[in-house]
Amino acid sequence: MADRTESSIVIDAPPGEVLDVIADFEAYPEWAGEVKDVAVLAEEGDGWADQVQFTLDAGAIKDTYVLDYEWDVVEDGTGVVSWSLVSAQVLKAMNGSYTLSSDGAGTKVTYRLAVDVKIPMIGLLKRKAEKVIVDTALKELKKRVEA
Repeated sequence: MADRTESSIVIDAPPGEVLDVIADFEAYPEWAGEVKDVAVLAEEGDGWADQVQFTLDAGAIKDTYVLDYEWDVVEDGTGVVSWSLVSAQVLKAMNGSYTLSSDGAGTKVTYRLAVDVKIPMIGLLKRKAEKVIVDTALKELKKRVEA
């Protein structure tokens, strides 16, 4: 599963504000169009979500799955938030990350995502689904943070 999709966007807000939106999982259905429901299943002692269950409807990919999160971020919000798949019905793998870095007065967010599904799917269709998920997520994140 070496193939992955990557894209970046600059958001007109400091990294800490962007990180706050990324970490507010319960609000995802309000702004992330494909995410229909979210439940935080476990939190680390530092207040960051450790395991989160999502219900996703992204056209070709519909599933309820659990992701395990790692928060390698510093106080100003820069760093990497990464995740890996714990369980799912349709997905076989979903590994990704947001990398947040300062970009002048704003934040550059790079989203990397690799998805694999249990059902046979042509690689081209899988990459297209990843690209739609990544591009939509970045645009919706930017819109939510800048609102």
